[in-house]
Amino acid sequence: MTAKKTVKLKQVGSPIGRKAYQEKILIGLGLNKLNRERELLDTPAVRGMINKVQHLVKVIG
Repeated sequence: MTAKKTVKLKQVGSPIGRKAYQEKILIGLGLNKLNRERELLDTPAVRGMINKVQHLVKVIG
């Protein structure tokens, strides 16, 4: 059995004043308040979402 790779994110920026799609991406990643952390599977879809809001999130691990 192989372990699935994960990526840990922390929200460091607010979506206030940003485009609506960026707020929706944060919600899709499970982030909606500052300093929230989530651990997600490392998939191309998640990587693409992170890339779109890279100025609002920080990859921890």
